[in-house]
Amino acid sequence: MTVLFTNLRIAAYIFVFALSGTVLGVAGNFAKLFLPHVQHDYTIFSLVVPSVTVLALLCLLQFAQPAVEVTAHVALGILWLTMGAWTSDIIGPVQCYILGGVTTPTNDGTMSARSYCYQMKVLEAFSWALFISCFVVVVVSLTSRAVAFGRRFAWSEHISQLGWFGEFPGYPTEAIYPRPHFAPYPYYPYQAGGGYVQQMPGHSVVIQPGVNGAPPTITQMPAALAP
Repeated sequence: MTVLFTNLRIAAYIFVFALSGTVLGVAGNFAKLFLPHVQHDYTIFSLVVPSVTVLALLCLLQFAQPAVEVTAHVALGILWLTMGAWTSDIIGPVQCYILGGVTTPTNDGTMSARSYCYQMKVLEAFSWALFISCFVVVVVSLTSRAVAFGRRFAWSEHISQLGWFGEFPGYPTEAIYPRPHFAPYPYYPYQAGGGYVQQMPGHSVVIQPGVNGAPPTITQMPAALAP
């Protein structure tokens, strides 16, 4: 068990925060230039999506469960998919460098069409990047592995309990959950000292005399292997 998944998750969140902040900044500039009369619907939507993303990630950092995280990532993925598709529809395959000297109308006048094009290209690229960054498949895979390892309530536990691929689930400071025992012939020796030995189901108790006055050794083994 390590904190590798937790560290990777935090790094991914920092990446998403950075891109969402950039999109929010560009959208805020568009809001100043275009609202309330030019590109009203798109400008408002471009403000809402990164704002919701930042708020959702802040909440997930504090109250994170795999079930909640998957639901939030699916919703955010749909928003960023819509954002990317809408931006691509508006800007299309325009080559920005050929727009030198061209202007586009704003709420109070005009602005450089080349500058507007570059900013729209940034929104388009970052929207697709953020859509891809929704790691729903990773969370589902790791949680399913945790359930297979015996953590029946992994979907409702804190997401930091998930182990990365090739690791056992659970935080290093917590008690380790029981794990499957793969020894071919498990033996359970007990030293007799007047205590009571509980026979395990399907096992036989074998008593071997002690040597030189030592107490006898009591061993449990599967009934099929008992002499």
